[in-house]
Amino acid sequence: MHFIDPISRPDEPASPLTEVSVPADGRPTSIIDLLDALFVGLFAAGAFFFCGSIAAGIFVFAHRAQKLGHDALSKELSRNAFFQVPTELAAYLMLLVFMTFLVATRHRTGLFKAVSWNAPNRDRTLYAIAGGMVIAMFSGLAEFLLRRWIPTSLPIDEFFRDRPSAFLLAGFGILVAPFMEEMVFRGFLYPALTKWTGVGPSVALCSASFALLHGAQLGYAWAPLLVLFLVGLALTVARAVTGSVAVSVVIHMTYNFVLFTEIFIGTSGFRNLHG
Repeated sequence: MHFIDPISRPDEPASPLTEVSVPADGRPTSIIDLLDALFVGLFAAGAFFFCGSIAAGIFVFAHRAQKLGHDALSKELSRNAFFQVPTELAAYLMLLVFMTFLVATRHRTGLFKAVSWNAPNRDRTLYAIAGGMVIAMFSGLAEFLLRRWIPTSLPIDEFFRDRPSAFLLAGFGILVAPFMEEMVFRGFLYPALTKWTGVGPSVALCSASFALLHGAQLGYAWAPLLVLFLVGLALTVARAVTGSVAVSVVIHMTYNFVLFTEIFIGTSGFRNLHG
């Protein structure tokens, strides 16, 4: 949250570190703009390419005795959680450092202040957790209603090849991915688009971008992408209504936690992944 400089006298301009415009609803207007979002998007693409290239080189060197062909190597890398998760984690760490540097140099402020982190109080946190559970239940119902259009096998299923992989994916999917995805989509993309298109179109565009990010994991099948679009819509609306990225992070983490818990129970503790 941004605050007006309490030290400056009324006849002096506020410090650029604290100057802020406040709309009628009392929530500060984000300082993030389209240029910030563009820089973050370009850096993210570069970070994932760089980390993926380094990780692939390490993987090939470590498995050089197997003499894997190009197709076999590509297939192995695309479905190996112990390759994908560390690669994404490294790219996310680079991206987090870059976002911190970006807002410090362009806006002379901290990252959490720039994205309107606005940590919720206890009651709002409980509401966010409840909201995540409701969204997870809605997602399950939507998938049931659309089951005839959802492929029986999706690319993301191949990551759950064994129990250790499932636990690694669960930890990353609950603790890391929601935080970074919310920082990018609801912290940078949403406020940047809002300044350009207004709230309504920016909510839709942000939600669509969020769904398309996961398109490869879902084989670009329209039914699961539609479900994920609706999930993104709920997350973006929560960000718009509360003015807090932290709230959307809690909702997202809870949503993923419920999904992984369902998989855990349904597979007897990740023991019957192919049953």
